[in-house]
Amino acid sequence: MNVKIITDSAADLPKEIIEQYEIDIIPLRVYSEDETEYFDGETLVSKTLFTEMRKGKVFRTSLPSYDHISSTFRKYADEKTPCIYIAFSSELSGTYQSTVMVQNELKEEYPELDLEIFDTKGASLGQGLIAIKAAMLASDGASKEEVINNIKHSIDHIEHIFTVDDLQYLVRGGRVSKVAGFVGNLLNIKPILHVEDGKLIPLEKIRGSKKVIKRMLEIMESRGVNLSNQLIGISHGDDLEKALEIKNAMAEAFGCEKFVINSIGSAIGAHAGPGTLAIFFMNAE
Repeated sequence: MNVKIITDSAADLPKEIIEQYEIDIIPLRVYSEDETEYFDGETLVSKTLFTEMRKGKVFRTSLPSYDHISSTFRKYADEKTPCIYIAFSSELSGTYQSTVMVQNELKEEYPELDLEIFDTKGASLGQGLIAIKAAMLASDGASKEEVINNIKHSIDHIEHIFTVDDLQYLVRGGRVSKVAGFVGNLLNIKPILHVEDGKLIPLEKIRGSKKVIKRMLEIMESRGVNLSNQLIGISHGDDLEKALEIKNAMAEAFGCEKFVINSIGSAIGAHAGPGTLAIFFMNAE
């Protein structure tokens, strides 16, 4: 492997993929109402988080700790290992900005620090698919430049299409407007959102969960390219049944065969809430 791939826990990567491709994960932090600090995926798993959220518990999130970022970068600087950090959208978190700050500090101590940092403008498996593809290339012996070119292309072409059971979670965290949150709770209306320039943007309002899945697939068909040969991402808020339903529908409609399916992590889940369903694929634009 010519380059080490690092990302953060907002990428929502399955453990088996993290282990297979030796991806280093920097955890975001999650805080409960009593200000107990948790590390996403390490000391708080999303199953526990969603169980508590269903009981009415409120969680807030924060970017990774300085120590986590610094110790990770310092380890590879000591080893003189070339690294690429694939970061959570700068429009949704201060994680990217913090990693750049630490990078700049370390350059004073390690002038030869070989670290590239990319703002994916993405989240969950949108960010995760970028990291997976980069790690696959690195594992196959691709040069750092080849991996970087692939990352840049993926950032420009990755689609995030998702729905939530209750927009108030996103509203409370300042991720979407209050107007969208209000409408989302009326008359079994299900919102469809996407990511544009790193921000969460409401797309449409659909009545009923069955119709919303159908509409998500229609959007996927209109935006996607060569879907049958893509690696498709599906993440969910503790609703594997719904994730498998949309996976089977994709396989039937588009011939998709390669999937990464995982629960949304605690950091993303604290804002999206239980029942979230998200799909990720490459577009033609």
